[in-house]
Formats: sequence, C-alpha cells, structure tokens
Amino acid sequence: MKHLKSLNTKAAAFAVATAFAFPAVAQFPSGPIEFVIPFGAGGGADIEGRLLATEMGKILGVAVVPINKPGAGGAVTYTYVKNSKPDGHTIAWNSTSILTTTNIGNVDYDHSALDHIGRVEFQPMPFAVKADAPWKTLGDFAADCKKNPGKYKVANSTAGSATHLAAIALMNAIGCDVIHLPAGVKRRNATVLSGEAQAMIAPLGAAVNLKKAKKIRVLAMPTESRSELMPDVPTAKELGYNAVLELFRGLSVAKGTPKEIKDKLADAMFKAANSAAFVKLSKKSGFTIAPMKVDAFEAYLKNENVNVVNIMKAAGLYQSKKKK
Repeated sequence: MKHLKSLNTKAAAFAVATAFAFPAVAQFPSGPIEFVIPFGAGGGADIEGRLLATEMGKILGVAVVPINKPGAGGAVTYTYVKNSKPDGHTIAWNSTSILTTTNIGNVDYDHSALDHIGRVEFQPMPFAVKADAPWKTLGDFAADCKKNPGKYKVANSTAGSATHLAAIALMNAIGCDVIHLPAGVKRRNATVLSGEAQAMIAPLGAAVNLKKAKKIRVLAMPTESRSELMPDVPTAKELGYNAVLELFRGLSVAKGTPKEIKDKLADAMFKAANSAAFVKLSKKSGFTIAPMKVDAFEAYLKNENVNVVNIMKAAGLYQSKKKK
C-alpha cells in the first residue's frame, strides 16, 4: 500500500508539472525573442544575424530582436544566454567562437553548457597576400617562410579566435614560424595592403571584394572543399597540407530548453536560412547555407571541438576548465 501511495504521489506531481509545462510549450513564442549577437555592429556576423532574425520573426509571428553583446571572444553572449531562462525567448547567434572561447579559458564551461538549435551556414577562411606579393602559391610562401623563420607576420583576429586557429593550423602544416598579428576585419585588410603584415586569414566575406578588386591574392583555403565563390583557389589539403578549419554560424539556447521549443526554433531557423533574402546575402557574401537541426548540429559540434582543442593544445593555448 505504501508503494502504491508513493506511486500515486509521484504521478500527481508529474501531472501538476506537466500541466504547467505544456501550455508554455504550446504557446511558444509568447512574446518577443532576444537574438543575441556575440560581436559588434556592422561586421559579417552582425549583418547575417540581423537578417536571419528578421526572417525568423516572419515565420514565428513575433519580433526577433537583434542585440549586440560583444566581448571576450563571444564569452559575454554565451554566458548571458547560458544564464537566461530556458524558455526559447533568448537565443545566441553562435559561431566557431562557441568552441574557441570555451577552450581558451575565457569561461569555466564548455559548449555543452548550452543547448544548440542548429547550424545555419559555414564559410572558408582564405589565406591571402597582397596582389603584388612575390608569392604566387602557398608552396612559394612556405619555402620563403622556412628560410626566414619568425620574420613574416600573418594577420588574424584576437588570440584563440577562429581566424587565429586557422592561421596556426595552416602555418603548422606548412612548417612556418610566423608572427601572428591580432587585428579586426578592417585593420586586418589594411595591414596586408600596407605591408605591415605579409599575409592574413579572414572570413570569406571579408576577402571577396578585395580579391575582385585585385588587391589581394588568395593562395589557399584551409577547408575540405573549394569555395564556389573562389573556385580557382585550391584547398590546403589539395596542396598536400593537412589544415582544415571552417567558420560556422548557428543558434544556441539555455540548457534545459524543452525539445518542442528547440524543434520549433530549428524549423524557423531552417526556413529563414532558405528564404530569398538570406540566399541573396549568401551569394553576395560567399557563405554556404547548410542548415543542420538539433541532433546533427550537436554531433558536428563534438567533432569540431576535438579539432579546435587539438589546434589549441599544439599552440599551447588550451585551458582546461570544470564543466557546469
């Protein structure tokens, strides 16, 4: 009898919890959604994120409001969303930074401290030099660099960023000892054009117009396959150098967000990513729309995390952390 009473008590408790939970899920979204962008206004991440938010708002029937929370390589945004209510009304516009900032010691948790909705797109990070530089190929640069260790500068973003890790991976693969020069997008371009840096790694969108204007020469892509926007540029792997790291962007929410809400967000994300407006932006900027929903994206993150950790460990950048 005591066992039966216990079961009845548990069943009643479950029924009460379910009664409160299901209406919240069924009514989602019940108001505006915060779309938190880890980087400042005006850059590629911001432009893409704002358009995706607009398109998702049309599908969900509520305002999806972009909010910039830059800082610490994405850590400010991820911590804000991690600590938010797990009801789907606060989402992070993530990127490879969700793996880099959590492994370099900016936070004391890893990517699994959040739930993830899906990937929206990915893009290569070209390795480029000034158009009139003496190096015609990546092999030329590698040969010259080996003769001049520690002399040449490669511009990329802040330490531990995706562009920094891509530069490390590529330089390690070609056996070059270089100085990594931290610089934001606008300054990064300027450092190469002025000769302050001999080369740079940048998101594809940041290099497209410079290549079209014949101001830079792109020597290689540290990617699995060639970019449709730069089909003449070989991958590092094609050239015999094992260096692969791509920049991706997607969505994350607080841990414990109900599956039904995550699925609804993933569906809206998928449709928004394939909207006419977002497809038009992808063709202009050069990123590849390749949506992944929840389960596929979780598996993708695990694999990419291993790659990021290995690159960081080889460079002495990795910082262990306790998981929360």
